[in-house]
Amino acid sequence: MFNPFTEVAEDDSADSILVKQAIGGDRAALEKLVLRHQAWVYNIAVRMVFRPQDAEEVTQEVLVKVITKLSTFKGESTFRTWLYRIAANHVLNMKRRWAETRATTFADYGAAIDGTPDLDLPDPNSVPVDVQLLVEEAKNSCTMGMLLCLDRKQRLIFTLGAILGASETVGAEVLEMTTGNFRQSLARARRDLHSFMNNQCGLVNQNNPCRCPKKTRGFIEAGHVDPHHLLFVPKHVERVRDVAPEKVREIENVVERQHVAIYRDHPFLQPPDQVEWLRRMLESGNLRKALRLN
Repeated sequence: MFNPFTEVAEDDSADSILVKQAIGGDRAALEKLVLRHQAWVYNIAVRMVFRPQDAEEVTQEVLVKVITKLSTFKGESTFRTWLYRIAANHVLNMKRRWAETRATTFADYGAAIDGTPDLDLPDPNSVPVDVQLLVEEAKNSCTMGMLLCLDRKQRLIFTLGAILGASETVGAEVLEMTTGNFRQSLARARRDLHSFMNNQCGLVNQNNPCRCPKKTRGFIEAGHVDPHHLLFVPKHVERVRDVAPEKVREIENVVERQHVAIYRDHPFLQPPDQVEWLRRMLESGNLRKALRLN
């Protein structure tokens, strides 16, 4: 799968060709260009706003900006860098979505988890999906929620650098900061998550009492997991670690490696109706005229 976050993106030349064709009015090239990057923008967005429906909205907002500004791309950087700068600036400055109005500190989040009772798993005959899928949904929902305890910039840097595997060079280019600052900011975000998970999460530290199977039914009863509408466990799942590069960085603490591995085991989500939305948008008369699309 095409990956925009490798140190030297193998397909930069393919992007360049598509950009040139799209600026020249080739609708098919524009569609292909957007679809190459759409899922990556969506996977950044979902970790910034939690709910997939909000992430879909954010993704569309970013891509509208990319499409309408495409004629201003002068090739002074790679298209990859240009596009993800637009995405980064958007998610850092966008209006607050539902999840951010409920964002909290790590201390409060830990207290909320502790306040969720430990219960037996639901009766398999009482739920519409396999119980293990509900446990996986609880794990993903809980760890996604932990990201909201980071501020926006920390969350974005952790998503790019730790989850999606952007190198210091790529991350620094996207966020327009030095590699040293990107590295230090990523280290702080990792430390904050590691400190919380090492003291709270049984996935990272076996001495912790919190276990996803124990909390699953409590999450269902509290409305955090809906067995009829799973957010983070698609039927055909592709893992982040399968599509994003593995960074070769020294991480001193083995436990710290474990908490990052949990996030890289998250599903790499595909935005719904990605082709249909794009084609509907490109049918807009004003947009077609502005872009001189064929």
